[in-house]
Amino acid sequence: MAVGKKDISCPPYVKGREIKAEDIKEGKVTYWEHHPDIRYSFTAGQAISRFLKGLKEGKLLATKCDHCGRIMFPPRMFCELCFRPVDEWCEVKDTGVVETFSVSYIDPDAKPLEEPVIVAVISVDGASPKMGFMHILGEVDPDDVYIGMKVKAVWKSESEREGSVTDIKYWKPLEG
Repeated sequence: MAVGKKDISCPPYVKGREIKAEDIKEGKVTYWEHHPDIRYSFTAGQAISRFLKGLKEGKLLATKCDHCGRIMFPPRMFCELCFRPVDEWCEVKDTGVVETFSVSYIDPDAKPLEEPVIVAVISVDGASPKMGFMHILGEVDPDDVYIGMKVKAVWKSESEREGSVTDIKYWKPLEG
């Protein structure tokens, strides 16, 4: 070591090293494993709970911000543009326009589907622009789907509805 310079290396007990599986097996490292029985409970929140209740009744509910005039669908409790609580609830139509879509030939597990599924983002009539609602299209060939296509919700029967987005079976093209 040079004169006037201090040894700034770490003492041997401070230096770290990689822990190996053998270290744990041999008891050289403190190791603790625990599997707690944790149960979670989530709520949909005020806006989505009311939205789901509306679906069970065959209605599409939205919220309105009087400050900026937006009608938000699906509903929210606060306007993301004005940063203020919404002012009222309203109903929007069960018709809309396809904004974008994707045709899937595989399921979520990457297994081939017998029939392709068409997933679309739909701008619902009566809601403000850029308020897309993702759902599936039915009664239409994938080659016939296009952006701007007018669609209508096909609902489950009243007795089958359970307050879920699946209360709408799918959206089908509107004639004309």
